[in-house]
Amino acid sequence: MSARVILGVSGASGAVLAMATARALRAAGAEVDLVISPAGERTLAEEIGPGARAELAALCTRQHPVRDVGATIASGSNPVAGMIVAPCSMRSLAAIAHGLDDNLLTRAASVQLKERRALVLIAREAPLTLAHLRNMTAVTEMGGIVLPPVPAFYLRPAGVDDIAAQIAARAVDLLRIAAPQARGWTPED
Repeated sequence: MSARVILGVSGASGAVLAMATARALRAAGAEVDLVISPAGERTLAEEIGPGARAELAALCTRQHPVRDVGATIASGSNPVAGMIVAPCSMRSLAAIAHGLDDNLLTRAASVQLKERRALVLIAREAPLTLAHLRNMTAVTEMGGIVLPPVPAFYLRPAGVDDIAAQIAARAVDLLRIAAPQARGWTPED
């Protein structure tokens, strides 16, 4: 039986992270439930192109409308291995940090926290305000993991796709649903 994972896509810049995460989840053999915020839809189209949403959906098992707070992933009685929000906007981070379950993406994230399941937020913003830092602290205190998309320059990435793939692999590895995918640092002998 393959792991079932929720992939949330919010409106922060970094649509390439959503695509890379979907690919990494697929490589891990996961079933993927996709939920995209309206701003996430816009960012996918602007940063990748008009066919990006369909391309992302093709990598996933199921799709859920963001306004359907009655979807299966909105309930703790529906078992999943965890959730990744890639990218995670500061608006979505704030809603998750304060339990504002106002759409399916934030509700599904809250469910992961209340059920003590893995929640990984690839938080995308710079520089950070005190409000951002406090929201990150609140999510961390509740058991979530904030994973800023920091490039692993020591791996000498050839370009943006390599950087996004490594960050996505790190996020999927944090769910512990398959053998590690991220390349690790090894000292040169």
